[in-house]
Amino acid sequence: MGQMASTRRAFLTGSVLRENSSYYPPGVTDESVGNCTGCSNCVDACPTKIISLRDRIPTVDFQVGECTFCGECSARCPERVFPPEPATSFAHHAVIADSCLALNFVDCQACRDACPTTAIRFKPRLGGPFVPVLDTDPCTGCGACVSVCPTQSITMTANRMEVAHA
Repeated sequence: MGQMASTRRAFLTGSVLRENSSYYPPGVTDESVGNCTGCSNCVDACPTKIISLRDRIPTVDFQVGECTFCGECSARCPERVFPPEPATSFAHHAVIADSCLALNFVDCQACRDACPTTAIRFKPRLGGPFVPVLDTDPCTGCGACVSVCPTQSITMTANRMEVAHA
């Protein structure tokens, strides 16, 4: 599905850069997607047109736009592919790569402006433009930041569960 970033830093920090990534629509899991018949009702229902069928499986393309979690895909699905209640987030969050313009001393805050949950903020940097800081807690993985990034420096990575020590 994806490949690890080629830099040691990205590997050690857990940043995953995906090429031609595929994500299921919100709430769809590896198990539930097995119920999909490829009818394309979810594709037709999506108001932002980010859902398409890839090998008869619904996938989301954040290069096209964002998921608004409207639930239309779920409401139109005749099978048990989506959860009973519409999802309000994905099981992934955004990651900002080192190729980001702001990190390379070019003023850009397009991702911040597009983020509906203000998960991306910019902090001052001495001698250069503000730099992005992503807070993964409010990030829903909606992809609003992905399509507006002029350098395609934003990708998604799976949320990790913290392990509690006994």
